[in-house]
Amino acid sequence: MAVAAPGQLNLNESPFWGSRSVDCFDKLEQIGEGTYGQVYMAREKKTGEIVALKRIRMDNEREGFPITAIREIKILKKLHHENVIKLKEIVTSQDDEKNEQERPPQDGNKYKGGIYMVFEYMDHDLTGLADRPGMRFSVPQIKCYMRQLLTGLHYCHVNQVLHRDIKGSNLLIDNEGNLKLADFGLARSFSSDHNANLTNRVITLWYRPPELLLGATRYGPAVDMWSVGCIFAELLYGKPIFPGKDEPEQLNKIFELCGAPDEVNWPGVSKIPWYNNFKPSRPIKRRLREVFRNFDRHALDLLEKMLTLDPSQRISAKDALDAEYFWTDPLPCDPKSLPKYESSHEFQTKKKRQQQRQNDENAKRQKQQHPQPHSRLPPIQQSGQAHPQMRAGPNPPMHGSQAPVASGASHHYGKPRGPPGGPGRYPPSGTSGVYNHSNRGGQGGGGGYNSAPYPPQGRGPPYGSSGMPGAAPRGGAGSNYGVGPPNYPQGGPYGASGSGRGSNMMGGNRNQQYGWQQ
Repeated sequence: MAVAAPGQLNLNESPFWGSRSVDCFDKLEQIGEGTYGQVYMAREKKTGEIVALKRIRMDNEREGFPITAIREIKILKKLHHENVIKLKEIVTSQDDEKNEQERPPQDGNKYKGGIYMVFEYMDHDLTGLADRPGMRFSVPQIKCYMRQLLTGLHYCHVNQVLHRDIKGSNLLIDNEGNLKLADFGLARSFSSDHNANLTNRVITLWYRPPELLLGATRYGPAVDMWSVGCIFAELLYGKPIFPGKDEPEQLNKIFELCGAPDEVNWPGVSKIPWYNNFKPSRPIKRRLREVFRNFDRHALDLLEKMLTLDPSQRISAKDALDAEYFWTDPLPCDPKSLPKYESSHEFQTKKKRQQQRQNDENAKRQKQQHPQPHSRLPPIQQSGQAHPQMRAGPNPPMHGSQAPVASGASHHYGKPRGPPGGPGRYPPSGTSGVYNHSNRGGQGGGGGYNSAPYPPQGRGPPYGSSGMPGAAPRGGAGSNYGVGPPNYPQGGPYGASGSGRGSNMMGGNRNQQYGWQQ
């Protein structure tokens, strides 16, 4: 099959897709799970190649094939870019594996076989990598990841594809430092005039833009750029910045940081369906620069443009790549210079945290049920006299001896539930913030932005403190697809040290470097 050059659309059909069985692969380990099904690390028997198998869940469909899977396959067959996950083929199984699907198919869909999407294997997702104990991202590393994210997203938007689920667990990273967009289950094509009515029930809650939360159904690439801004702030700050547990709280957290929307800062906002339902009762000024005042100046400028309330004024992926942040020291590092880590996906790290909590609870329960006797015995009263409580039989204690000491439950100083704080992920400066969340995207509160500073624990951001309150646990399990601070040269391979823009090692202007369409 002829494959399109990187950055070009792949319009050729693969003639053998669906013709092979999943029995051509050995499943090694489950690395993801969600409403769509499961993801497995697998090895192809013939070649030994390691791949990822994404099993499409069929039992929830009343009839036919899931529309989300059809969209994902159609879009991924068309896209071909180094920062977009590669769909290699589709394979099938004759029968539903009982060890994977215990419950019987729902009424309506009598198809018993399984369908798998075969992807290139990636060692980590961004959330799983960030949650590794002791993990610290340097500024050049953050710039490297952000530039790859924006490059892949710009390619999607140029080809009129909205991702609609940008979050850490959908950003996959291999041990060569390459980052790729994954999980296009909510993606869809869009028209340039943005006149089509689209659902607003997309994008994980913590990364959902205000226009969708207010009920907009006509939108474009700006919804993805808000999610990118949330990821960017999370990398710099060390934890999610909008950890709402439901839509109203999510909007309140956005308003507290970005200000209340009105016809001045967002023309036309009053016409969005649910604006009057969620309109703040009092004026709220924008505090983003105040809260993140210790961020690098160029980082803060870029973050401001990404988290603009008015989607028509929000920065595009192409313009973000041209921001001063990526062209001033320290420059983005070469992906190949990044250290190699043990495989880490959000599904795995979450499972390890749950197992650790279970072990701690079991140990505490066992100690309470079987108290240990006192280790110290009372002093001997006379030479050669045994301790009273050690005398056998019902004989009363000897005259003059000390009364027996009743043994009681010893104190148990159990470990706290959840993972330990550990050292910061970022270079030590300023106040630090906890990043030990069991879930992402829902379930869990967190104070407003007027709370006191965080206690000194967890990972500290590279740019210092911002005084934001504690974050809530993360919501939904990772649907996709360490140790110690990496040491990077400040200059990076893409330019010499010094002020101003770094030199372009690839030559030519930026449009030529990124392959932008004019």
